Amino acid sequence: MRFAPPLISGRLVRRYKRFLADVVLDHGKMVTAHCPNPGAMTGLDTPGSPCWLSRSDNPARRLRHTLELIEADGGLVGLHTGHPNRIVAEAVTAGLVPELSGYATLRREVAYGNRSRVDLLLEDPARPPAYVEVKNVHLRRPERHHGRAAEFPDCVTKRGARHLGELAAMVATGCRAVLVYVVQRQDCDHVRVADDIDPGYAAATAAAKAAGVEMLAWRCRISLDAIVLERPLPIVL
Repeated sequence: MRFAPPLISGRLVRRYKRFLADVVLDHGKMVTAHCPNPGAMTGLDTPGSPCWLSRSDNPARRLRHTLELIEADGGLVGLHTGHPNRIVAEAVTAGLVPELSGYATLRREVAYGNRSRVDLLLEDPARPPAYVEVKNVHLRRPERHHGRAAEFPDCVTKRGARHLGELAAMVATGCRAVLVYVVQRQDCDHVRVADDIDPGYAAATAAAKAAGVEMLAWRCRISLDAIVLERPLPIVL
């Protein structure tokens, strides 16, 4: 996934009301940007942090700028929770994810379950469909005993737990169901469930795995030009 046009640099002043961020651009202008991340953003909202914004020329948009990247722990971190779906879709289409290769078609945002939409639906006449749910991961807590772990979630997510139940239900019908954790930072070497933050999601994860839901994790390579899948990571449950 490439950024176009080039990103605009600045420094974070504050992130507030979940979806707003004030940023001072490098030339001194203050802008209020859309923050496309509903989570806690633990460790990623420090005032003064270098950050990068995209800009839209759509006159219908109230906020022209979107917060895309921030520098944390010495590296770039992707904040946009909507990008992992596109990142995974592009990688699957290019045949870069072996576990999800060999399907004739890929559709995004397909209705299923109880008024839900699956991120990706892979279909092929010769095999059962694969329902793929994609989760953005950017939480890292170096002070914990997990060391270089990326953790999910960073706040309570009843929606995430519900999605796991719906994936398990698809397995029961004979379909494949796959959960893909996309780590939008480069300083982690495995993925864990943050069971202290959301015990309910942790329990739902264990139940889904026992029901046959497959789980993958990939770390991204991040630059000011693009974000792409770089390499798979182990998941420690």
